[in-house]
This record gives sequence, structure tokens and C-alpha cells, in this order.
Amino acid sequence: MTGYRAPLDEIRFTLRHVADLDALASLEGFEHADPDLVDGILDESARFFEQAVAPTNRDGDLVGSQRNEDGSVTAAPGLAEVYEQHVAAGWNGVAMPAEHGGGGFPWLLGIAVQEMLTSANMGYSLCPLLTQAAIDALIHHGSESQRETYLPKMVTGEWSGTMNLTEPQAGSDVGALICRARPEGDGTWRIVGQKIFITWGEHDMAQNIIHMVLARTPGAPTGTSGISLFIVPKFLVNDDGSLGERNDVRCVSIEHKLGIHASPTCVMAFGDEGGATGYLIDEENAGMSAMFTMMNNARLSVGLEGVALAERAYQQALEYALQRRQGRAPGAPAGVSSAIVEHPDVQRMLLDMRSATAAMRGLCYRNAEALDLAARGPDEAARTRYSERAALLTPLSKAWCTDLGCELTSVGIQVHGGMGYIEETGAAQHFRDARIAPIYEGTNGIQALDLVGRKLPMRGGGVVADLLASIASTVELAAELPGLEAVAEHLGAAHSAAAVATGWLLEKLRTERSDALAGAAAYLEILAVTTAGQALTDGAVTAVAAAAGPEPALGDDVATDRAVLARFFAANRLARVPGNLAAVTAGADDLQTARDRLLAQ
Repeated sequence: MTGYRAPLDEIRFTLRHVADLDALASLEGFEHADPDLVDGILDESARFFEQAVAPTNRDGDLVGSQRNEDGSVTAAPGLAEVYEQHVAAGWNGVAMPAEHGGGGFPWLLGIAVQEMLTSANMGYSLCPLLTQAAIDALIHHGSESQRETYLPKMVTGEWSGTMNLTEPQAGSDVGALICRARPEGDGTWRIVGQKIFITWGEHDMAQNIIHMVLARTPGAPTGTSGISLFIVPKFLVNDDGSLGERNDVRCVSIEHKLGIHASPTCVMAFGDEGGATGYLIDEENAGMSAMFTMMNNARLSVGLEGVALAERAYQQALEYALQRRQGRAPGAPAGVSSAIVEHPDVQRMLLDMRSATAAMRGLCYRNAEALDLAARGPDEAARTRYSERAALLTPLSKAWCTDLGCELTSVGIQVHGGMGYIEETGAAQHFRDARIAPIYEGTNGIQALDLVGRKLPMRGGGVVADLLASIASTVELAAELPGLEAVAEHLGAAHSAAAVATGWLLEKLRTERSDALAGAAAYLEILAVTTAGQALTDGAVTAVAAAAGPEPALGDDVATDRAVLARFFAANRLARVPGNLAAVTAGADDLQTARDRLLAQ
């Protein structure tokens, strides 16, 4: 199977009954997001990503993007033509601000569109994803002149954007970068240095590429406090907005990667011929703030990659299971070779893929909804509350969904059996593509440290307490509905474990920080599974309650399906959460002993 079908029923259900897209349309600035228009956008974007983008996925993997002798890069077959259509249709700017030429729709709708794009071709989707992050940095940190110069073309996608953070000697330690910026006295800077792992750093799809480059200015402090951010365009922009001469920035090489072959991951050289022209964003030594704006924007989108690839892997595994005949299923007549979907263990794997994907989708969509409410909530108190919620959910979305994306794409291979391990089936590509997501935009270990070290202490633990209180309310509602009693039991046990873990970590942050950080990864999994389980349960509660009402709006089939998904996730994933509590509270002593003995050379 090489095709993709946008799961519009699942997407619409999650938008309206797990998150609340229709309620966002009542907020100032989102009034145009009425249900009919939203449904039209979903239908048309699904058609485009299914018919135009998805067919490029296989060639993107097998052929990939190619670097030429002159340092230019040719995108994988078909992508330049698809990108031109993508830009012409306006899909790049659905959730971008209207004042900069975007559609001005809620980010929640933008995330739904982005899910379909990523499922269709993840390698290709990274180009608009990085552009989106660069746009966010300019909106929040750029000058009015910079916004006028760059944003209109970036919002449409005519110009793409990149993030140039990583250097060979620095890796995730951004404070160790050495790329230099020298003032020229005319408002411009000369940028000299090398960056690695630059996604879509060079290509032939967009007319211009706007690089966001971290560098040090003369006399800057060491570490992260001495970092500045610069705009370094591939082509300089004339005063009238037209493109000028080529800047001194080149792609030196393309990395040979495990997956996402459609995406050129470039080593970029700035200033090999005297210095690339750059323009300072904000003030000197203020680059970290802008960098975090870019990365936080990208982190939710990266978490969504786990959803998108799990969805595509599920679709392919299901199609194969319906067609492949092997063995005799329980109850089948003697001598009959059954479709493998009739075997209970295959059913288990497929239902695990579907229920976990639905839970991830709920978590990511609620994360996007919180961002919308943080920006346009009815009052300052509400905006503050949802800004805190979005900050808390972002590391959960990024880390848990990408880890689970790897697990579920691997399950997709398992459903295929030996054929899944053969490249020709295409099942392995989803796993290979997914494997990068836990690494970039801050490794998942960094996400866990951020959760425990920065997000957990917010408001003295009050932000997590608010989340736990909302989960407790869901437990109470589920316990009252037929067919959801077991869900309430497992969600309640997971909630209790999360509450105990939260209290232990808050105490250790005050008394022995290393013990708290040693349990960070396990805590992130506890909180993420429980929070995603709440999202899945809330959807089931809504569907079951609606089906029992005097005018059932969703129908018995929807209620049955949502209850099955919630029960399976509860029994197979929520039920494991209390067992992770020991890993949270184990402390750091064994890690430190292992460092000195078992891990020593």
C-alpha cells in the first residue's frame, strides 16, 4: 500500500468532541471559523494531501533530495511541482495571522491540516513546518521592517524558512556554539561559521530561503547568555521586495539518514567567501528567547508527527491484515485459510495502534486548543491559565507522542510479519521516518527535564494540580456511564499514581534535585499517558452520553466505537501507569554508582 486516506471522521470527532473547535469560533478574531467553512477546509485539504502529496512519499524515500556539484539541492521527484500547488492553494497559511496574509484560523484547525500533510509525506512536511517556526520568531521578535520584508512571502510559502542552531561541537548544548557575527556599521552583520542538521537548508522548491541563524557577536558573554539571532536570506532582498544577489551561504553536504530521505538535512557554510550578510533580530544576546519561540512552535508539530506516522502505519497494516490469508482463525471451518485480521493477536495489535493514535491525537489537539485560548481567551486570567496549560502539555505532546510513534510504526511492521521487514512493502519507511522525531527539537530526555525542572514548579505545582483536578472530574463522569466503569477505574488509578509522583518530585526539587531529574522520563510517561487517557475518555463520555439522550446526535455506532477505544487503551496502557511510579521515585544513587563502575571504561 502506498496510498493514504485522511481519517476525517476521527479528525472531526477530535476537533469537536475532545477539543472544542466550535467554541473557539466565539472568540474575537476567530469568528470566521464557522462549522461549514471548517468542514470545507478539511475536505479540500484532505483531497490535496491524498491525491497530490501522498503519491510522492515513496519516491521521496527511495530517491530523496540530491545535492548537486554547485552546492544546490534538487528536491525529490515531484515535490517542486507539489510545493507550487501547495503554495497556490494557500495551505501554508491556514492558521497564520490574517494581518500577514494568512487565513487567521485557530491553531487547532492548523494542526488538523498539518496532521494530514505529515501523514501524506513527513519528509516533505518538514519544509512548511520549519517555515512556520521561523514565521513565529519574526512575529514575536522581529522589527516592523523585518516583518514587512519577509512575512508576506513566508506566510504564503513562496519563501521558506529554516532554523540554524546546531554546530558540530555543540549538539544540544546550544551555549557551546561558535558561529560569529561581526557588525558592518551599516546595520548589517557578517556571519561566519558552520551549522549541521539543517532541515531543508537548501532546495529548489521555494524562491528564497530565510535562514534563522544563531551566532555570537564580538565581546558576547560565554554560554547561552551571549547568543544572538540573525536573518540570513539565501538571496538578499532589495528595497522594493525583489530578490537581489546570492548571499554567501552554501550547502556543503547532505546527511545520509535512516529515514525522511525526501528532506535534505544539510551542512550549511556561512561566509566561506568573506561573510554572509545577516540582520539582527531583536537585540544582541537576546537570541535564546527567539530560539525558544521557534522551538516551542516546532515541538507540538513534531509531537504530531508521531500521530501522523502512526495513523499511516495503521492504515497500511489494516489493509494488509484484511488481504493477507494465513492460518485458521478460531471458529473458522477446517481447511479454510483466514485473513489474518481474524486472528485475535492481530486484532490486538491493530486496536492498540488505533486507540493509542486516537489518544495521541486528543493530546496534541488539546495542546493546540490551549495555545489558541492563551492567545485569544476572553480575559487575562483565562489567557494566563491556558498559557500555563499549553506550556505543560508541550513536552508531553513532543516526547510521548514521538516515542509512541516509533512503537506503533514498529507494531505496523509486526502486523506484516516477515513482509514488513522487506522494504518493498513500504511498512519499514514509516518506522525509519518516525525514528528522528524523539531526537530533534530537543531530545525527549530534554523534554522530560524541562517538564520536571521548569513546568512542574510553575505556580508552586499549581498548574499540574489543575490538570490533575480536571482528570479527576473525568473519572467521576466515566464512572456513571454504562460500559465505561472499567475505564474510570484504570484512569483513576493512573491519576492517583500521577498525583503521588507529582508530590514526591516537588519535594525532591527542593531537597535533592538529582533524585527528581533521575525520575523525569518516567514521570513524563506517567503524566502523558494519563492526560492522553483523559482525552480519549472524555470523547467516549461525550459519545456515550449523547447516544443515551433523547435526541442522539452522534449515534449508537459512534458511542460503541469510542467506548471500545477507551476501554482498550485503559486496559492496555493506563493500567501500566501505576507500575511506573517506582521508576519515578527510585532516585539517583544507582545511576551515580553505575556512572562510576558499570558505565566506566
